Amino acid sequence: MTLPDARQLSRAVEATWPAARRVRAGPWTIRDGQGGGQRVSAATAEAPVSAADIALAEAEMQRLGQPCLFLVREGEDRLDRLLEEAGYRLHDPVALYAMPVAALTDAPVPPVSAFTIWPPLAIMRDLWAAGGVGPARQAVMTRVSGDKTGVLARTDDAPAGAAFVACDGKTAMIHAIHVQPDLRRRGVATNIMRAAAHWAQDRGADTLSLAVTRANDAANRLYSSIGMQVVGYYHYRLK
Repeated sequence: MTLPDARQLSRAVEATWPAARRVRAGPWTIRDGQGGGQRVSAATAEAPVSAADIALAEAEMQRLGQPCLFLVREGEDRLDRLLEEAGYRLHDPVALYAMPVAALTDAPVPPVSAFTIWPPLAIMRDLWAAGGVGPARQAVMTRVSGDKTGVLARTDDAPAGAAFVACDGKTAMIHAIHVQPDLRRRGVATNIMRAAAHWAQDRGADTLSLAVTRANDAANRLYSSIGMQVVGYYHYRLK
């Protein structure tokens, strides 16, 4: 099968991890993140921009009480250069991964290793909070209107990890993966991915995808090891 490209996955990220509000200001989309993280708080260009347009986006983000943060996609070289010249530094380059759902549904999820649950249990919320996904980011999950679920992983009869999955058409995006540090390298994350794939397949999705910072070496190695492919990149520019 042909995997989605970076633009398609960017739209899927937008649908499955949505901002509280999006407004247009000149050539920009400005996101009101309400503490939900960088992706839901960044400005993106929807039309060609000039150096003078940057001030307009800055004013809108400051009005929302957010840092001046821009998301730059592949091919937006001129925007990237303008932001660099305006004093914005490169911040958190991100890789977009995808794979066919069928590549992880060829075998069942090991017994009692991972469960799909919605709404999330208290232990799932605690696991997310321990991994930096606090109430404001958990509120992003609540805003998703389409098919969605949480994944609770267990090992040695103890809670081991959690994740959030949501569908945008035939693409299922995984977010907020957290595995307890003392239980890593024991297959917990792979069990989460497999459970997510089975759930996605049951809802008609054919692609499993996610976004991860390129600096997260362990996560990038894991996703490559299970057959995920990088289909694109984006990065942020921060004042």
